[in-house]
Amino acid sequence: MITRYTCKNGLRIVYEHIPTVRSAAVGIWIGTGSRDENTENNGISHFIEHMLFKGTKERSARKIAEEFDRIGGHVNAFTSKEYTCFYAKVLDNHAKHALDVLSDMFFNSVYDPEELEKEKNVVLEEIKMYEDTPDDIVHDLLGEAVYGKHPLGYPILGTESTLKSFTSDDLKKYVYEMYRPEDVVISAAGNIGPEFIKEIESLFGDYTSSTEDKKDHDLPEFHYTHLSRRKETEQAHLCLGFDGLPIGHEDTYSLIVLNNVLGGSMSSRLFQDVREDKGLAYSVFSYHSAHRDSGLLTIYAGTGAEQLDALYDTIQSTLLKLKADGLTADELDSSKEQLKGNLVLGLESTNARMSRNGKNELMLGRHRSMDELIEKIDLVSESSVKNVADRILGGNFASSVISPQGEKVSL
Repeated sequence: MITRYTCKNGLRIVYEHIPTVRSAAVGIWIGTGSRDENTENNGISHFIEHMLFKGTKERSARKIAEEFDRIGGHVNAFTSKEYTCFYAKVLDNHAKHALDVLSDMFFNSVYDPEELEKEKNVVLEEIKMYEDTPDDIVHDLLGEAVYGKHPLGYPILGTESTLKSFTSDDLKKYVYEMYRPEDVVISAAGNIGPEFIKEIESLFGDYTSSTEDKKDHDLPEFHYTHLSRRKETEQAHLCLGFDGLPIGHEDTYSLIVLNNVLGGSMSSRLFQDVREDKGLAYSVFSYHSAHRDSGLLTIYAGTGAEQLDALYDTIQSTLLKLKADGLTADELDSSKEQLKGNLVLGLESTNARMSRNGKNELMLGRHRSMDELIEKIDLVSESSVKNVADRILGGNFASSVISPQGEKVSL
């Protein structure tokens, strides 16, 4: 059972007791990401994520690492378009200690100028590593094609120029303005008692930050742009992007089923048509990214440059058939059972429960039980999937290509 609690400063706590395990996961979820940035500070959310591990008033970076290592725990963080998360998974008897260290990182990081310069180089190497992975870059290029100058199109890592400009004061100011209590959720799951809520409240329930109004998010416009980039690669990498659904939309479960049949598994249409029947790609898949006010359905595949047009034509043929005929009864039933299995099996770890609860509280402000989720999946019908397919796949699309010649597909 999930327990929700709101502190007097507006910070929310979501807690799930799981007595059958011997672990606990604790995460700090902050409602800020690359979408909240501009062209001058792009990448600052991700850089702050790094710097929170680089030392506090009481703990050095080495000390932070050692504190989790000596209790056999794991600590990590990630940044997305709309939120940032710092989390730890430990044995249940070490949950309070993990919370203490995470809170120290959250409140007392010093952003030491010397550590700042070293970490800039680390993130710069991360950007270079990303540049060496064209099957990743092509997704960022699609974001640019779809969202243009809108912040949803910015790279999460930022750029070399923005990264070099950051100062300690810049980071402190951004944290003060964006890490507001009302935009923070502490999620805990595992073999810990309800008194853990009071532990969280004692550390996080009184802090304050900027009282100035945050800038509202601009509604993104979906651009049907086709971008290409030349890069010395062995393969051509292709993404197609379709206007999707925002998080929490009533048609979400029909879209999940549609995506699963389209390219979400080894039995999907794209996998069978592109890889098994035509042998055009090793990797081909689709996925949906939901934001607060928009969404993006992406199809990705990589192939030899000389086969790029054949790959594109095969994908289009698959989409046309799916739009024209819809799902078969067997596909619908199989996909629904697969999704229910993935849902149940995917929530068997405390970390997965913590993540699901934290994200739902931060982005939706509500939680559904397992029975409610299964019921939502069971209610998906052939007609509801076809309606979503007509809406999303029936119109225009954006595309991105990275290839040795930098060519676009023949649209």
